[in-house]
Amino acid sequence: MVSFSVRAFPASLAPLAAVALLLLSACGEMGASRPTTGTAEPPQPDQVSLKPAKFTDLAEWAQDDLLAAKPALTRSCDRLLTQDENRSVGPAGQGGKVADWRAGCGAIEKASTSAALRQALETHFQPFEVSGRDGRQGLFTGYYEAELRGARRPGGAFQTPLYRRPEDLITVELIDWRADWRGQRIAGRVVEGRLRPYADRKAIEGGSLRGRGLELVWVDDPVDAFFLQIQGSGRVILPDGQVMRVGFAAQNGQAYVPIGRVLADKGAIPRDEVSMQTIRAWLSAHPKDAAEIMNANPSFVFFRELSGEGPLGAQGVALTPGRSLAVDPSFMPLGAPVWLELEDVPGEASKTGPLRRLVVAQDTGGAIRGPVRGDLFWGYGDTAADRAGRMKAKGRYFLLLPRGAAPIS
Repeated sequence: MVSFSVRAFPASLAPLAAVALLLLSACGEMGASRPTTGTAEPPQPDQVSLKPAKFTDLAEWAQDDLLAAKPALTRSCDRLLTQDENRSVGPAGQGGKVADWRAGCGAIEKASTSAALRQALETHFQPFEVSGRDGRQGLFTGYYEAELRGARRPGGAFQTPLYRRPEDLITVELIDWRADWRGQRIAGRVVEGRLRPYADRKAIEGGSLRGRGLELVWVDDPVDAFFLQIQGSGRVILPDGQVMRVGFAAQNGQAYVPIGRVLADKGAIPRDEVSMQTIRAWLSAHPKDAAEIMNANPSFVFFRELSGEGPLGAQGVALTPGRSLAVDPSFMPLGAPVWLELEDVPGEASKTGPLRRLVVAQDTGGAIRGPVRGDLFWGYGDTAADRAGRMKAKGRYFLLLPRGAAPIS
């Protein structure tokens, strides 16, 4: 068993992610599309352990349609292999060097059937069961690409702006100061030579950014805009039917306060019933109080217009519905294949059941913290939103690393 001591910081805001948990406890928005920013807090040490396993240890490994995961695998391989071959992969170098991935990625690219892809993975990769301070079981949630109605100019119902990143917003990557602060950042603005907090949600919604030409698009529902900030990326359907895709550009650096917890503390929603669906229903039923509740979360997300495939995850590649996973990059290497074994995952018609499948670690999120923690991307549309909003599953995963890559302890 290989162990790595890594310091992880509690998230102070939520991702495009983990909607149910995200709305009740501190969560995060999607990687390159979801912010992982927030104020630095005292480090809470954790440790990830990788225990060598066999492919026969992976439940239902032979039953998964691996070809469904090939787009995610090849995108991550293509991204990884553009880097210097001597570059270490993953925190503490547990993924070896980039050069170690070349043979496995080449075999993945050539595989044209599920059986061939399974053979390629079994030949070139070694599974490791992942565990942390709390053992091998962890929490897995879901996220999706939101869909809104909007226009490029204000008018009629389109009165709620999505903002571009302000030019005076400064983001500081804390890894530039300490290696064990990887994945953590703070944001603010410079006032008289010092970094000060940026305007919070209440101030921004009250008009602090008006007149600066930062409006990217106007949407017809402030609640939809709020949830888009949690998800971190989305599709805006314009009046002419065209689709404008938007993604995370920056976050204001304010701590994330989950409004599900606020509503639960007020007794408005039973704590064990908090979900995206119940929160939306409460906000719809109490329009006079909705703004106050949403403003209880001072975190605010800025967007940019996206082109091409997407949405993009933290690895910089387009996410694949049902096959892209957000992880904590302090413990898991982005781009690596991961075998998921989850229980009670939401399906259609409100049914739940186990999920066993190959996914790829391609994204991150402020709520995704710890060695055994994940957020599964479900795509866009009503079905994806429903599954993501209800997902809060227990499970475990196995990290697949090249056989020639000896993890660096």
